[in-house]
Amino acid sequence: MTTRTGTHSFDPIIESRDDLLAVFAKGEKPRDAWRIGTEHEKFVYRRDDHRAPSYAEPGGIRDLLMAMTEFGWVPVEENGNVIALSGPDGTISLEPAGQLELSGAPLRHLHETCAEAGRHLEQVKAIGDRLGISFLGLGMWPDKTRADLPVMPKGRYRIMLNYMPKVGSLGLDMMLRTCTIQTNLDYASEADMVKKFRVGLALQPLATALFANSPFTEGKPNGFLSFRSHIWSDTDPDRTGMLPFVFEDGFGYERYADYMLDVPMYFVFRDGRYIDVAGRSFRDFLAGKLPELPGEKPRRSDWHDHLSTAFPEVRLKSFLEMRGADGGRWSRICALPALWVGLLYDDAALDAAWDEVKHWTIAERQTLRDAVPEQALKAAVPGGGRLRELGGRILAIAEAGLNARAKTNAAGDNESGFLDPLRDVIATGKTPAERLLDRFHGEWGGDISRIYAEQSF
Repeated sequence: MTTRTGTHSFDPIIESRDDLLAVFAKGEKPRDAWRIGTEHEKFVYRRDDHRAPSYAEPGGIRDLLMAMTEFGWVPVEENGNVIALSGPDGTISLEPAGQLELSGAPLRHLHETCAEAGRHLEQVKAIGDRLGISFLGLGMWPDKTRADLPVMPKGRYRIMLNYMPKVGSLGLDMMLRTCTIQTNLDYASEADMVKKFRVGLALQPLATALFANSPFTEGKPNGFLSFRSHIWSDTDPDRTGMLPFVFEDGFGYERYADYMLDVPMYFVFRDGRYIDVAGRSFRDFLAGKLPELPGEKPRRSDWHDHLSTAFPEVRLKSFLEMRGADGGRWSRICALPALWVGLLYDDAALDAAWDEVKHWTIAERQTLRDAVPEQALKAAVPGGGRLRELGGRILAIAEAGLNARAKTNAAGDNESGFLDPLRDVIATGKTPAERLLDRFHGEWGGDISRIYAEQSF
């Protein structure tokens, strides 16, 4: 989740609807300025007993963050607590129960992306060796109850933890027990954004299937391959989902702004603190009628904050976020951006991907999304066949898109090699979750603790 790393030196009041739309329009970039931003989360645990460390305990999350300053990271504080770090590789932040996230810098190609992930993992593992902690790459805690988990001292999380149970039964699980990998990508124009949004949204269930990695809850199989994806179906219907309006004629910046104006607020950030306005209307805020801030109108930073509080399968800010994947190991951190860059950053690939999904109806897209958490690649796709078969065609399109980009490393390798983990999933028909279930029922003998040795970074 987004972390404030400071206040805006120039933060004008929003005067008109154009000010809302300007955030999206300012994201437009020429092709040679398109970048790749990758976010990945991981669970932190104590090696001796697999417990999730609290923020303030010796050797806990605060000590982990402070030790990272040895690598040049700069602390970001909230009410005297270090809650994030900033540096040349982006931002390191905390999810609600201490999941550690790197929101990577905007990079030119996937070789840089994977090198960034490698640097980060080397750094946290070096600190972990000293503190007796390690890092787990999964989509959901395999054995922890909500009560087992600490809560980090971030003001927005207190507000969200209070609000979530009012609007869904699984929102606290989303906050406390899940991890994801996300990719942030650019667009050239409003029309380019629309096409990328539509392809990304329609194919998000495929990403969920390829990265499905959350089959356990509290030490036992939960009946899903991506329980993390299922959690989103009962988190908060006002701010999640497949956004059918994205596929309607006329969709663009204005329609997405309207959607966001209808998403209930969580908070307003003022003078270093979060003010609880959960459930309030941003439209009222625009009119100066927010009860908690009577007569005050929102500033540009308030709109930026509000845009970060919707959680659809694809999200628009001044870039597009692909949000469907479970957390996983290092190769998967590189594979997710490879999939989406291959599909969305080459015109021929984007057209080919759109041809695969453009005839799907709203109901068909939703049916596929609903089936994937349990069935993954076995889910039926509109028009016939299974998601595994479509996945093979989509990976071929992504490979062609990466080949066309021709971004090579020092050894002359292009970016398509980063798709290898996904090719393996398609070739074998087994998602990461199904491989874990095979081990659980086989060599592990039902002992979930074995997962720590096999799935840690």
